[in-house]
Amino acid sequence: MTTMNMLAYQSASQRARRDFLFQSLWGMGAVTLSNLLAPEEIVSNAAADERVDPLVKRDSHFPARAKNCIYIYLEGGPSQMDLYDPKPTLNKLDGQPLPESMLENMQFAFLQKETARIMGTSRKFSKHGKCGMDFSDLLPHLASCADDLCMVRSVHTDQFNHVPAQLLMNCGSAIAGRPSMGSWLCYGLGSESQNLPAYVSLATTGRGIPGGSASWSSGFLPSSYSGVLFGSEGQTVNNIQNPEGITDEIQRSSVNFINTLNRQRIDHTGDSELISRIKAYELGFRLQSSAPELTDLSNESQSTLDMYGFDRKEPEIKSNRGGKGLFREFAYDCLMARRLVERGVRVVNIIHSSWDHHSRLEPELTHNSLMADQPIAALIKDLKQRGLLDDTLVIVGSEFGRTPLGENRPGYKKVTGRDHHPGAFTILMAGGGVKQGFTYGASDDIGWHVAENPVHVHDLHATVLHLFGLDHTRLTYRVQGRDFRLTDVAGRVVNDILA
Repeated sequence: MTTMNMLAYQSASQRARRDFLFQSLWGMGAVTLSNLLAPEEIVSNAAADERVDPLVKRDSHFPARAKNCIYIYLEGGPSQMDLYDPKPTLNKLDGQPLPESMLENMQFAFLQKETARIMGTSRKFSKHGKCGMDFSDLLPHLASCADDLCMVRSVHTDQFNHVPAQLLMNCGSAIAGRPSMGSWLCYGLGSESQNLPAYVSLATTGRGIPGGSASWSSGFLPSSYSGVLFGSEGQTVNNIQNPEGITDEIQRSSVNFINTLNRQRIDHTGDSELISRIKAYELGFRLQSSAPELTDLSNESQSTLDMYGFDRKEPEIKSNRGGKGLFREFAYDCLMARRLVERGVRVVNIIHSSWDHHSRLEPELTHNSLMADQPIAALIKDLKQRGLLDDTLVIVGSEFGRTPLGENRPGYKKVTGRDHHPGAFTILMAGGGVKQGFTYGASDDIGWHVAENPVHVHDLHATVLHLFGLDHTRLTYRVQGRDFRLTDVAGRVVNDILA
């Protein structure tokens, strides 16, 4: 062997050894890293193969009562003592201050507690249904559903400002970056629809939720579990049509090619998030066929559209927070929620913003109630008559309630609204395994604190997961060396409201 050949051989051998060692070390490091970072899925039949569809249908921990959830989120904090929770004592004490002992250690967003006064209500309450559930005169349609509803008057939270309170109510933590409740449900159970997202957010009515997309985000869970934002009537799914000159065959070929590249990238990097990307491309392609059928309301009877209030005349009530021109949009969202769960969508959020009535409570709460009351009641009745309510859990809630004190913010000429109140507020539930015609819990005589059967936000989440057959202490996801769950380290199932 010549000297030149010997040098070339030695150089090649050294490179080969270096490559071998480098690749071996990289491979061992990748295996170790993947073991450290891999999520520990505590689901009964979670697939071991990470290439499996993240949304493959999974068994629950125990028999479920609900399989779909429609969460109607009235952002901002509706005034419970003007809608659901009558407090005659407020009118008796109207204009009087609270004792200093009751104000001690209380935090408010804007209210000046030293000079604040109790504010009564002009609303008239009456009992409805065989159960005798209380509703104010602002909610006649929901009142007609009383015997199908479970009203919880003792909900409380830890947060008194919108964004952290919204994150806590929707994601179980006031810290941004955690998965939403809908994402946890999809992670635990997968999807029953191949042609629509597992989780849809209808957040088109109003001025927008301050917490933004974090309220339907998958957080640190794979993005396949994130809510997909749908638009309003006429724009439910944007960019669903192929551009001019692009046929379905060309589109299919493009998706196949992109997914081939992504699979090769998975082989090279082991990045499981690419699986979510592949599934998103596939779902987007299938939506081109399924979305037009979903949004075609021609097969809905006129009586159904009338029940939801599609063609209601919007009253001339000014609202700076609720927005105008939204009566039909909110009706559309409620009908769309029914159509989505009919087609196997696991979770639907309907978000309207805003019910944050620091001032002008009387006209603006009236406006918002007129907008929301009829469509929500129609949704509950429609689900029931189609046999869907038994396994569809409907929730109507918000991040907190309002104070029994009038808001005396500096600069306000008159006291016409209420401040944020985390101490006691009300949510409504229907279907999905909760008791019917049932009122649970109570606040004190003025709605200041919970007086009976407190339900923390974590308790609410634990109960929702339980209705879906999921043990909130077992549904966990390991990230950054810790098992996370929706209820953090708290939460209890509120068995008293289970049917």
